[in-house]
Amino acid sequence: MTQKEEAYNEIAALIERFSEQFDSYKKAEYNETLTRRDFIDPFFKALGWDIDNHNGYAEAYREVIHEDKVKVGSATKAPDYSFRLVGGKRLFFVEAKKPSVVVKDDIVAAYQVRRYGWSAKLSISIITDFEEFSIYDCTKKPIPTDKASVARVKYITYKDYLKEFDFIWNTFSKERVLQGSFDKFIIGTANKKGTATVDKEFLQSLDSWRTQLATSISWNNKDLDEDEINFAVQQTIDRIIFLRIAEDRSVEPYGNLKIALKQGDYYQNLFSIFKEADDKYNSGLFNFKKDQISKNLKVDNKAIKAIITELYYPVSPYEFSVLSVEILGYAYEQFLGKVIRITPAHHVKIEEKPQVRKAGGVYYTPQYIVEYIVKNTVGKLVDGKTPKEISKIKIVDPACGSGSFLIGAYQYLLDFHKNYYTGNGKISKGTKGNTLTPEGNLTTAEKKRILINNIFGVDIDVNAVEVTKLSLLLKCMEGETSASIAHQLSIFHERVLPTLDENIKDGNSLIDTDYYDAQLDFGDERKIKPFSWKNTFPEIFKQQGFDVVIGNPPYLKERGSKEIFEPILKSRIGKLYHQGKMDFWYYFVHRGIDILKSNGYLGFITNSYWMKSDGSSKLIKRISTELIIDTIVDFDNYKVFEDVSGKHNISIYIKGHDSNQNCKVLTINKGNPSSNIETYKTEMYQE
Repeated sequence: MTQKEEAYNEIAALIERFSEQFDSYKKAEYNETLTRRDFIDPFFKALGWDIDNHNGYAEAYREVIHEDKVKVGSATKAPDYSFRLVGGKRLFFVEAKKPSVVVKDDIVAAYQVRRYGWSAKLSISIITDFEEFSIYDCTKKPIPTDKASVARVKYITYKDYLKEFDFIWNTFSKERVLQGSFDKFIIGTANKKGTATVDKEFLQSLDSWRTQLATSISWNNKDLDEDEINFAVQQTIDRIIFLRIAEDRSVEPYGNLKIALKQGDYYQNLFSIFKEADDKYNSGLFNFKKDQISKNLKVDNKAIKAIITELYYPVSPYEFSVLSVEILGYAYEQFLGKVIRITPAHHVKIEEKPQVRKAGGVYYTPQYIVEYIVKNTVGKLVDGKTPKEISKIKIVDPACGSGSFLIGAYQYLLDFHKNYYTGNGKISKGTKGNTLTPEGNLTTAEKKRILINNIFGVDIDVNAVEVTKLSLLLKCMEGETSASIAHQLSIFHERVLPTLDENIKDGNSLIDTDYYDAQLDFGDERKIKPFSWKNTFPEIFKQQGFDVVIGNPPYLKERGSKEIFEPILKSRIGKLYHQGKMDFWYYFVHRGIDILKSNGYLGFITNSYWMKSDGSSKLIKRISTELIIDTIVDFDNYKVFEDVSGKHNISIYIKGHDSNQNCKVLTINKGNPSSNIETYKTEMYQE
């Protein structure tokens, strides 16, 4: 008998049992826990899922995560099941109900499961009490007043399970999910028309909060200049978001920020919460020795109340416990493309930065691009190494923006170390020297160690630097609980997060501090921000530089961008490598070569016109003499960046020279490469 036939028989037996005692199961006292144990668990077990963890995996490796229900007012804190692939990638949530609930008409349950699925950027999720089985399209933004039928793509009752068995098996059985049928169902079912993805909605929320705060702060703090207002607004938003995410991850008490709205000056109440956070987290986010502006701010109660209220159920569509750092990164990258301008009358204007406007917008790197570049640079360097050896590897993004590449590199290292220790180490008993928790996750100390040792970034925008730090700290804090943080404070006397001030720096990656040797006017230093790589990272350059340089450098033609190119022309890198008709990103390849050690990897995504451009001869000459071309991924006509025209490619190089080195070329000329770039035709060329 095949596994599918066995599943059919097991589900048929469940249906028969449910039918025979239907009236007793429909009574209110037959609760959700019993429903899960008697029917929902066996249903998914029949479909091949390891519901009870018979394989004995550590918690971090389980196929199915059972969430504990935590009631917060009338809101349910988590769906009952999270179904995952090996490695932890979520597929879908399942919300369980008892049979006395009419799932078909339950507005609250539908909103909750859609809110979770939408926030986690999953395509579908399910509500079931076994009697009914509702599948929801989670790409549509959930609204509390939506009827239960909104975004429901399929509804089945237990009487139809056998008639619909082929569909159920082909879509939700573990065997078929691993073969890709689940993905096909998503592509065929989800109605993308008019969808509002969580990252784009969150960007709109960020823009709204920025406008409200900027308006209030500029009007009530007329002694602050534009830069100080931009800084104050950004820091306030970052701190609120960090703490709100901490609440939904059960690190902070739920509703803690709402305490600020009870009486008096709401902003000063909020600032008191920020100061308490500094004692616990130690991140630069709450460093009030460095930030002398925030403590004296005057902000209208109305503005603070509006922002805080929008962050909580049911007004907020966001479920922050499942809102990934990568999703936040997309929203922040776009957010950072704009800046607050204050008119002489102290009115607020939000404008695109000149370089963003001229480049045609912000190019946020899709996650599959980040993962491919990280795997083929960082991945190749760490393969076969021990954690001790890996601790010496230094990874940098010289134009880090909101930190997408650094988050990708950090996540890769976290996964590598977790897999290494679970294969080679023993489960932690709770001492400081251990690297794993009893659940099979990396300890806080180990996550901090990896972050501080391996991850570095530079950006000319101070607000981008702060967002990168925020994103990395949130990634570092994943898996923490209020108990684990209290344990760390009481046993090890350590605050939970590291400071990243020595890792993520604000400065101009392209212009060294010797820029001013020939300059008499120092008035524009704040704008140009000269930066010395060797003075800032002396220990790294004692080891000859970075091991990996990755990123998505800014694209910009010189024509119409004189004020951006002009300072570079006066610098050493401009004098050496400037050329007519060049693109701004060429300079970042040159700088990448400068700071990369021998045999290190450089991986960028850029536009692809440089290979045949009149303005790239200096770039091509330097690549051909100082780098080995390892991989080129040519996307041809495939649109990598949403709303951006042009052709793009990934280029991965090794610093050195080897005339026998083969170059791998992948051409994407049809289909969608986001699932796996490596499935495309590979050609091998010899340099």
